[in-house]
Amino acid sequence: MDVTLHLAQDPEADELLGRSPLAALVGMLLDQQVPMEWAFKGPSTIARRMSAEDLDAHDIAAYDPEGFAALLSEKPAVHRYPGSMAGRVQQLCRYLVETYDGDAEAVWRGVSTGGELLKRLRELPGFGMQKAQIFLALLGKQLGVRPEGWREAAGAYGEPDSFRSVADIRGPESLTKVRAHKQEMKAAAKAAKASGT
Repeated sequence: MDVTLHLAQDPEADELLGRSPLAALVGMLLDQQVPMEWAFKGPSTIARRMSAEDLDAHDIAAYDPEGFAALLSEKPAVHRYPGSMAGRVQQLCRYLVETYDGDAEAVWRGVSTGGELLKRLRELPGFGMQKAQIFLALLGKQLGVRPEGWREAAGAYGEPDSFRSVADIRGPESLTKVRAHKQEMKAAAKAAKASGT
């Protein structure tokens, strides 16, 4: 895995996301309740604070939980909820160590169908259906991981140029389109809630 992603809109952070499967997974995990760029810059910030070139699942899993929470809480914080997200990142890394010997890319390496890949992604701590489908779409659209049926397994996120999620962000223009789509979805959900449907 060595591609150029544009999810953090920061060259150093995006370079790490493009070469590190674990960084990409951690960025996806952090992508909730904060702007996308902030979430995907998180892995680079964590690596720098750990004095490392990359994230290592073994190191993160073994890190003292209070110390790791403090690491994510340093200003600027890695997430709006750095303490709880530190626990989630460590939980993800522990799962990767126990299940894949710490090799994040093993989650998708050699998978033959999109359905199987979706199942593996959904088994990751912190990855519900939507997050798993978005990450599957990111793998297929930008990282060249395309097992048979991957688009179908990714649902609407797998559609070409749908601009629904981070899977379609390739630069500032597409980021604007994705952000506009998310705002439309929030407005529609708010309107539906207000009308009682």
